[in-house]
Amino acid sequence: MFVAVLITAMNTTFYHHITLAQLHPLHVCEVGVYVPDTSNVLGFIRDGVRTTLVEADPQIVEQCNVRFKGMYHVSIHGVAVSDVAGKLRLFRVGASTFAEGLPDSPALSNDSYTPNESDSFTVDAVQFSAIDDGTIDVLSIDVEGGEWYVIRHMVSRPLVISIETGVKHYTNPFMAEISRWMADHGYRPWYRDGSDTVYTSIESIPTTLRDKLSRHPLTQYFFS
Repeated sequence: MFVAVLITAMNTTFYHHITLAQLHPLHVCEVGVYVPDTSNVLGFIRDGVRTTLVEADPQIVEQCNVRFKGMYHVSIHGVAVSDVAGKLRLFRVGASTFAEGLPDSPALSNDSYTPNESDSFTVDAVQFSAIDDGTIDVLSIDVEGGEWYVIRHMVSRPLVISIETGVKHYTNPFMAEISRWMADHGYRPWYRDGSDTVYTSIESIPTTLRDKLSRHPLTQYFFS
């Protein structure tokens, strides 16, 4: 219960940052939903903004289908996003469900989880370019270590991108690749909240003192 409340609070912060900056996205996308009511883009869904949800766990997909039934502006893709298309095995660990073969994930580093066959399931996997039509304005990615594979095959150039970059003992295993891509494509860190770093390509976007402090290595502890 505490985890769900904490996630909901952080996700509401993401929505409020974007709306307070007077950004008006026409298409938002979330890769890695967890459960519908903790979605990082739930505020936009409620506002009627076109939304693409990508979730690998069929149990969560079913919850999303029920929760967003009749909301025709919401498109749900029940697949994993990977570097290559095909089949992908994942391990179900609640909010920390992750794909087999990743160098690291929060479940491994923070929870000392040992992959167990009884927790595994296999799903279809696609490259993100098979989903991304090039119109995404706001993108949230939280797939427990596989975020780089989304960025690497992205067609759109969103105004705002949120990525799980690290928390406690865990650091995203592709942080070097992500940071290089962001710099090469004109993105900069906007703020950090919990385990996520939010990037933007907008130079004049409002930045509060808290946002600036959240990016500083000496103060990031207080924002994680």
